[in-house]
Amino acid sequence: MSNIVLSGVGIQHSYRDGKLVTPVLAAVDIHIGAGQRIGIIGASGSGKSTLLHILGGLDTPSQGEVMLQGQALHTLSHAARGRLRNQCLGFIYQFHHLLPEFTALENVAMPLLIRGESRAKAQAQAFQILERVGLSHRLKHRPGELSGGERQRAAVARALVTQPLALLADEPTGNLDAQTAEAVFQLMLELNQELKTALLIVTHDLKLARRLDQVFELSNGQLLPWSG
Repeated sequence: MSNIVLSGVGIQHSYRDGKLVTPVLAAVDIHIGAGQRIGIIGASGSGKSTLLHILGGLDTPSQGEVMLQGQALHTLSHAARGRLRNQCLGFIYQFHHLLPEFTALENVAMPLLIRGESRAKAQAQAFQILERVGLSHRLKHRPGELSGGERQRAAVARALVTQPLALLADEPTGNLDAQTAEAVFQLMLELNQELKTALLIVTHDLKLARRLDQVFELSNGQLLPWSG
C-alpha cells in the first residue's frame, strides 16, 4: 500500500508485576494509509487501548517498531516524539479530557499553541473547526457548561484542529446516547473525507465498525481480519 501514514510491525507487549508477566500483544502488524478508515474490535481487556497507545507513541512496545511518517518512534527523543505526534496525530477518547478551566475555544486552540502558533492564529483555526462541528455558539463555554455530546464534539474539534494525518479514537462514542453517538460518528466520517485524515477507531459498536473500510479483531494478542 502506498502513502502509509502509520504502521506497527511485530508489535509485542507484556505487563510485568513482579515475577508475573502477562502478554497482551503478540507480533501485531498494522499499516494505515492516508484517508483510510480502520476499526479494531475485541473483548474488554484484549489490548485494544494498549495497541492504540503504542501506535500513538504514548507507550513503548516490549518488542517491535512503530513508524510514523517514515520515522521510527523508538529512535526519537521524548521531545522529538512529542513534536511528531503534535504534527501528525490527533487523539479522541471515550471521555473528552477537555481542560475544565478553559473555554471550548481555548481547549481546541491548545494543540496549536503547543506547536508554537500565535494565539491569534490558533484561535482563528480553532473557531473554524468549532464552527464546522456546530459549536460556534459555544466558544466561551467551559466543559462543565456543555452537554455530553457538545463536549465530545469539542474533543473531535481539538483532535482535528491541527489537520493531522491520522486520528486515533478510543471508543469515541462509547459514553454517548445512540442519537448523539451517531451524530459524532457521522461528523468523524465527514471530516475524514473532507480533510483526508486517516481514522483508526477502537470500538465495541459493531454497527459503527461495519461502516469502516476495514475492521480487525484483536483476540489472544493477534490482530485478525474481521468478516462482520
